[in-house]
Amino acid sequence: MTKKMNGAKAIEESLKKQGVKEVFGIPGGSTLPLYDVFYDSEIRHILVHHEQCAAHMADGYARASGKPGVCVATSGPGATNLVTGVATAYMDSSPVVAITGQVTRPMIGRDGFQEADIVGIMTPITKYAFQARSAAEIPDIFKKAFHIATTGRPAPVIIDVPKDVMTDEAEMDFDVPVVIRGYNPNIDPHPVQVKRATEMLVNSERPMMLVGGGAILSGASPEVLALAEHLQMPVGTSLMGKGAFPETHPLSLGVVGMHGTIEANKLILEADVLLTVGCRFSDRTTGKIDQFCPDAKIIHVDVDSAEIGKNAKVDLPIVADAKKTLTQINAQVLERLAKRMDSIWAKRITEIRDQFKPKNDNHIEGPYLRPKDVLTELRKALPPNAIVATEVGQNQSWGGLYYPALLPRTYMTSGGLGTMGFGFPAALGAKVARPDVPVADIAGDGSFTMTEQDLATSVNEHIPVIVVVLNNSVLGMIAQWQRLFYNRRYSGMDLKGVPDFVKLADAYGADGVRIGSLAEFSSVVRKAIGSDVTTVIDVPISPEENVFPMVPSGSALKEMILE
Repeated sequence: MTKKMNGAKAIEESLKKQGVKEVFGIPGGSTLPLYDVFYDSEIRHILVHHEQCAAHMADGYARASGKPGVCVATSGPGATNLVTGVATAYMDSSPVVAITGQVTRPMIGRDGFQEADIVGIMTPITKYAFQARSAAEIPDIFKKAFHIATTGRPAPVIIDVPKDVMTDEAEMDFDVPVVIRGYNPNIDPHPVQVKRATEMLVNSERPMMLVGGGAILSGASPEVLALAEHLQMPVGTSLMGKGAFPETHPLSLGVVGMHGTIEANKLILEADVLLTVGCRFSDRTTGKIDQFCPDAKIIHVDVDSAEIGKNAKVDLPIVADAKKTLTQINAQVLERLAKRMDSIWAKRITEIRDQFKPKNDNHIEGPYLRPKDVLTELRKALPPNAIVATEVGQNQSWGGLYYPALLPRTYMTSGGLGTMGFGFPAALGAKVARPDVPVADIAGDGSFTMTEQDLATSVNEHIPVIVVVLNNSVLGMIAQWQRLFYNRRYSGMDLKGVPDFVKLADAYGADGVRIGSLAEFSSVVRKAIGSDVTTVIDVPISPEENVFPMVPSGSALKEMILE
């Protein structure tokens, strides 16, 4: 059965049929027909103050909820402002659907006012890019877009809609089946590969699991936990995998890689079998790839066949959904092996933990707080299901090391692109998705100022979050690298204490607090959890504070801790 309507109304109907309840965006000339439809729509439009933030909010919404996030921008600069946010989502496999306006069809290719070839620009950073050439094809395009974004390896999809396509009327068929020639992602593991993986794990003496964001996306956290406990197998995660395995669990080693824990980086080099689940072996995780796990047999489970062998040579590839694969491995392991109890490997894990137990010998005198202490207090103050986003820089690394994630979809960061400014708008998107839980952003003063204008969105749209600004008045990671590798030749990193974050928050109608002690910090966080407006907490951090350990898992690791 068809319905006659214009293209803009068809977009709204398509969104509703996909279960979309919120969209993030800014109107412009080419999207005015759609915004006229939004005027009477039950879909909530959240007005952002920069299109990059719209994409980050949609991304945060998707990561927190597991459902696709939707953002809208006008043609030209509005569309191009989405690029960084869409690229961030693409690198981290987040299902975002971006809708952009476009100049009218007769003007395409004529360099008209606010024209940009956004399909050409975004094709490399999206899973697919559509451009609607007629109003009648909108229902089909939107069905395909949401299907592509959410199946197989999730990723962003862009839909570019010329203004006259939005105003044209046509008979719309919303019941058309989704048929995409050549697109059929494989999610079922091959039984032979599952059997081989089981044999390798059962016969191993020093198994270890490396878990990435793919385990969270597939909902495989219960299966990761069950397999780890049955084999008494330690678990390390990539930065994107934080939350896939509870980091307070005795078998948790924390994050692996450049800014990971010493125990995770040391034990992964000693493993004889490494089961890698939904992790792409990024350089920040592996260090020098030719020296990564040289003595281990590697099993790689990933739904994206393009990741197999791309970065690391693997001994057993399994191209399939992580949850389905681990469910089958778990069942076969249970048939083959009674639960391991006391083993030499388990004792080795305890030995390494004791050897590298943190020491309280790096206290910095003066008016500053230590990031480790602040984030430990933040974890204590927040409930287990609270959601935390991070910015990028030292704050991201400190979060990875010192803030234990307990549940999947409660920790989000820009792992692949490393986008400064990601955390705050992502936290706002997460809060929209999960208004029932507290949401916090672990920020640096440099990153937060890149998207702080969306404090206005937070206040106007009643989206209260907590922003913890670890304020050292410098671009912290740049300063650290210049300190360690460039003989303190500081260049382009001094923020000079600007802005005053308390006054900044007040200017937007949010709460701003500058704290001077851990007790005060804990009290402010607990109060902020119940606040109706965003609270920005200014935490003084020494500009000399380094992220430690700064340890890759390749050759530098051997030089630093295997001497």
